[in-house]
Amino acid sequence: MWSIGDPDTVVFPRSANKPLQSLGMLRAGLPLDGRLLAMATASHSGEQFHLDAVREILALASLDESALQTPPSYPLDPHVHADYLRAGGIPAPICMDCSGKHAAMLLTCVTNGWPIDTYLCVDHPLQLAIGETFADLTGGTPATVGTDGCGAPLLATSLACLARAIGTIARSPAGSIERRLADAMVAFPEYLSGTTRDEMQLMKAFPGAIAKSGAESVYVVGMPDGSAFALKIDDGADRARAVVMAKAMLLAGHTHPMLDEVPVILGGGRPVGCIRAVF
Repeated sequence: MWSIGDPDTVVFPRSANKPLQSLGMLRAGLPLDGRLLAMATASHSGEQFHLDAVREILALASLDESALQTPPSYPLDPHVHADYLRAGGIPAPICMDCSGKHAAMLLTCVTNGWPIDTYLCVDHPLQLAIGETFADLTGGTPATVGTDGCGAPLLATSLACLARAIGTIARSPAGSIERRLADAMVAFPEYLSGTTRDEMQLMKAFPGAIAKSGAESVYVVGMPDGSAFALKIDDGADRARAVVMAKAMLLAGHTHPMLDEVPVILGGGRPVGCIRAVF
């Protein structure tokens, strides 16, 4: 309906693909609901309740953290990261922000009797099932396949196709697998991101909306009526992401005080500027 830049440019959505990946796992028999399904879709901050939920998912598969093939990392949230370091923490696969998705991938494999050692291979039955769902929702096979930061196959598509996919999930009918995923995301936004994240704040401000960010400044928001927004900041820097999304939502007629917030830039500890969307 509206765009700035070229919405048909193919991008790597990064973690904005996670709702599509979770839906692919659900269609393949992933036995999760509620907060654990939200955890499977998360780019989590590494807060303790996030790590506990990842361990719960692994336990359902009779596995432990050693099965995760996420690269060892520190918690994503800088304050949680600092607390983790003060407590003597070291980089660990479970602290990587995609560990919930990986735990769900392992559980999907165990549920189907698929091998777990190769679950990240692009030709593994798990990844083929996810690819089929991705193609179904975006309207075509991935334009190209890369490798995400967590090691999983990274499926490329355009922003327009990504928006349509998220909108389809957001407006899905009661009783559908898509609704099961949307309800989990809506009910547990703190599991989807973290207690201090702008995605959680947006979902709380707009009941029924689903919001998912991705690395290198990708952001998708699906509204309950099926309308959706998808953006990528070309240089990959994150600080404009939420500002641009807020402006797009305002232009579409949505209102909430959080959409009017103007982030302040500090210099020497004092406000010296701000970030505004000028389109």
